[in-house]
Order: sequence, then C-alpha cells, then structure tokens
Amino acid sequence: MAEGRFVAYYRVSTKRQGASGLGLEAQQAAVRAYLNGGTWTLTAEVIEIESGKRSDRPKLAEALRLCRLHKATLIIAKLDRLARNVAFVSALMEAGVEFVAVDFPQANRLTVHILAAVAEHEAKAISDRTRAALAAAKARGVKLGGDRGHMPTIAAQGHAASLAVRQDKAKARASDLIPVIAEIQARGAASLRAIAAELNARRIETARGGEWSAVQVKRVLERA
Repeated sequence: MAEGRFVAYYRVSTKRQGASGLGLEAQQAAVRAYLNGGTWTLTAEVIEIESGKRSDRPKLAEALRLCRLHKATLIIAKLDRLARNVAFVSALMEAGVEFVAVDFPQANRLTVHILAAVAEHEAKAISDRTRAALAAAKARGVKLGGDRGHMPTIAAQGHAASLAVRQDKAKARASDLIPVIAEIQARGAASLRAIAAELNARRIETARGGEWSAVQVKRVLERA
C-alpha cells in the first residue's frame, strides 16, 4: 500500500507518442494502479520525450528537483523508462532521491545492494594494493607512520571540510528552490513573507522539515 508523496516520471521515445498519448497513457495507468489505496499524494507528473540511450534528460532532472523539494519518491511505470545501464541508476542514487519502478518494486533495494557489493569489492582491492605497497616500502627501509603532533591542525581541516559540505548542500537546495520562488514572484508575491506563505501553501518544507519564514526565504535568495 503506497504512502507518502510521489513525483511520476513518464518517458516516450518520439514526439508522435508524446502528442498522441501512445505509451504515455499505459504508463499513467500503471502508476495509478500502483498508488491505488493508502495515503499518498501525487505531487507532480513529468513527461519526457527522449531516447532511452541518452542520459542528459532535462525533464528527469526536473523530476528529481521536485522530489528533493517535496521530499517525494520518484515513481516510474517500467524500469527501462529510467535507464538501461547501471551507471545511470548509480547517478540517480547519488542524487539522494528514492525511486520505485511499478513493474519491479524491489529494484530500488536490489540496485542499492548490487552497487554496495561492487563498491565493497573495489574498496577491498584498493586496501589490498595499499597493504602490499606499504609492505614493500617497509622492506626497503622506509619509515612508516604519521606525525601525531599536528592533531589540532588536522581537526581544523576536518571542521572546514564538514562546513564546506554543509554549504554545498545549502547551495544545491537554494538552486532547486529559485525557479519556484521566481514563479511565485511572477504571480505577484512581492514580499519575503508572501513568498514564505506560498511555499508553505505548496507544502514545500525547509531543509530541516519545518515551515518557511521571511528570514529563511531571504537566506535562500542570498545563497543563490
């Protein structure tokens, strides 16, 4: 039984299919059948007219942006509508968006397991090579081990790196929000307070999951 928010992504291969609804209607019917029952919201439906062999799909990027904005799950009718190669699915997972394929609901978890297994194998191979290199260096008389006298410097570097990651995430979130805010402003919302009210009305949460205020809108605009 489906629960939560969803953004549907439909892909048709030709402009003729996009105009006639051929293929599209079947995808929409499959998605609605999957969502039948439960407590769910179909936040948006995005249609892409594109070849499955290409990965630069602007409408898919828009669907992922909407998923991040609304903290929704991307739903597709068939797995091959998303991608025909593991690399693309891996990029999708790195985007931080959950997805479900109607024809293969287990694909999400299964894909994660496969990618994790591959990553684990690669990490082990790197570790083995590193140990072999260290052993060879030690045999040559190279002194191993680091200088622990610079821990404050290392800690400061770690804090700076952590701050940079948080700032990058905040900028990415602001980038997702700017088109929405621009649309709200175009509709006549002149003040920060009015923009915040409209974001709340659209059920777009802040990065921490709360409601918007004028100050928070101002910070997003400053980041962008």
